[in-house]
Amino acid sequence: MNVQDGMSRVVLSVGPAHTLRDAARFMSERRVGAAVVVDHEHSGIGILTERDIMDAVGRGQDPDAELVADHRTADVVFASPTWTLEQAAAAMVSGNFRHLIVVDGTEVAGLLSMRDIVRCWSGKTTVAAGVAAGATA
Repeated sequence: MNVQDGMSRVVLSVGPAHTLRDAARFMSERRVGAAVVVDHEHSGIGILTERDIMDAVGRGQDPDAELVADHRTADVVFASPTWTLEQAAAAMVSGNFRHLIVVDGTEVAGLLSMRDIVRCWSGKTTVAAGVAAGATA
């Protein structure tokens, strides 16, 4: 089975100027653990995960004042839709993260989580439909 068989094709995206509370609310509403960070002023994309938000709050930072730009991961590992799930899982384990942004050429094709991999390996191949966020800041 390949990444394209298990990934969520609709991804939540947030902008760097959103607050951590905004991002947490969007992620909670859509029941996802990560959002792609799109910054139109800088090349490349990043990712913000529930762990990034939890770490900031755990350090006593104010989620209403802290911006996504200061907490996103910019050095993202990307997956190809044609990677095997084993390749994706190995990348996640070696990098100590639970989400991969899937790119096809230069476009974001989806997001793959550890949960997606487990779902595929357990025989439950139906991927939950996601809902894209509104405009990015």
